[in-house]
Amino acid sequence: MDDEVWTIKEVAAYLKLKEKTAYALVAKGKIPGFKVGGAWRFRRVDIEGWIDGQANTERKNAQRDRAKNGKQ
Repeated sequence: MDDEVWTIKEVAAYLKLKEKTAYALVAKGKIPGFKVGGAWRFRRVDIEGWIDGQANTERKNAQRDRAKNGKQ
């Protein structure tokens, strides 16, 4: 379901984080979320897209590091 919205507790469980860590990450803008009446909410598609973006960034960094180490 594309319009599924999670609470902080649900996103923390999905990411296997403590709720306190999830709060800190969203407050710093590290994970995508929005507030409804003062409570954080997260769209599942946004979280999954963020995970994909993180994985792509890590992959690119690893490739860059391998290329850099190969040149030295």
